[in-house]
Amino acid sequence: MSTPLFDEVGPQPGCVCEDCARRRLILAATRATPRCAPPVTAPAALVVLVAAGATAMAPAAVAAPAEDAGQAAAAARTEQAQPDRIGAVAPLRLTRDQILERARRWIDAKVPYDMRRRWRDGYRQDCSGFVSMAWGLGSSQWTGTLPRFAERISRDELEPGDILLFHNPRDPVEGSHVTIFGGWANAAHSRYVAYEQTRPRPRVRSTPYAYWDHSKRYVPYRYKYLSGEGYDDFYDDLYGDIDLGDLGYPGSWSFGPGASNGYVTKLGRMLRQRGGGAYYHDGPGPRWSDADREATRAFQRAQGWKGDQADGFPGPLTWRYLTRGAGSNIDGGRPAAAPPVRPSRLAPPAYPGIGGFRPGQSGPHVFALGRRLAAKGFGRFYAQGPGPRWGEADRRAVEAFQRAQGWSGNQADGYPGPETWRRLFS
Repeated sequence: MSTPLFDEVGPQPGCVCEDCARRRLILAATRATPRCAPPVTAPAALVVLVAAGATAMAPAAVAAPAEDAGQAAAAARTEQAQPDRIGAVAPLRLTRDQILERARRWIDAKVPYDMRRRWRDGYRQDCSGFVSMAWGLGSSQWTGTLPRFAERISRDELEPGDILLFHNPRDPVEGSHVTIFGGWANAAHSRYVAYEQTRPRPRVRSTPYAYWDHSKRYVPYRYKYLSGEGYDDFYDDLYGDIDLGDLGYPGSWSFGPGASNGYVTKLGRMLRQRGGGAYYHDGPGPRWSDADREATRAFQRAQGWKGDQADGFPGPLTWRYLTRGAGSNIDGGRPAAAPPVRPSRLAPPAYPGIGGFRPGQSGPHVFALGRRLAAKGFGRFYAQGPGPRWGEADRRAVEAFQRAQGWSGNQADGYPGPETWRRLFS
């Protein structure tokens, strides 16, 4: 029998796909860290076993022996003792639904809480590792570094996929925690559906705002690399696989971290023409950069858009404004072009028909409906959060929304008709 041969292998350099991101994470994950403490990483290896013509790949050391708890706590209490380490892998650009779907993977798998071990996808099994996984960061962050991948928002701006973060800089091991916001659980917005990794395993539960303890110290944040946001990207979120006709919009996948194509160059040139030249020290060019995002955000804000409508990623409406010379320039002036295109022309999204909301039906329209219901305070019916398959939780949430409009009888049967749809998205 031949002697097995071992060799180190790794992910393809420069690849930003999720599989390679996960493999890079495994390569870097051999040291354990306390809950929500600064990560400590060291090289690991993926080994290839070659025997009798067969090849197999396995992680060499995903869960290594934990370092001394006293040393870990001391390092966590002094941020300077362990500098923040941000993963080199480009974060994934995800929709809100994808974030919640990724969170549900751990919930369905009942991943045990463990601040010193990593799950088979490479992420640390504590609260911040859970958010790192759901956000697709490619590395396990902690409560002190998660804000680098996010933007601070207000309570009123919270939507599913955002987080509520309590970071205790004086003693990160004690009290620090983070949850994923899954939608409001009541109309008063005093409770919300929280997705969280906690002992003994991840769960979804109705939670008082902002949390059971240290409530006033939790801060809302929004992931920087969201896709499919607001009216600007809503059509792409729902109908990303169809031709947008005269919009000529190439799709959200053409922009964001890792994107490199002619549409990025075209975007930059249009933004320069609309007053965004100050954001570009070089280019614009085909590779997406922070300059593209900041210039896009400045243009969106020049239109008076806020929150999700000014996230710095060009959706169909931003693209239409730029390609048609509509709206205001970044410097406040107006181009000598066509009259402005108003967001109301694109809203609300077209009603998909009552047949799309029956048992067994599924699709992005069901996801969008559930997410909108949660945003309006009717998320308490979702034990696992809104999903793409129509179910009894959707029907009960719709019925509650209809009754809140003062309807009864057949008008509040839990199935969304055109008027229910219009009011939900108005």
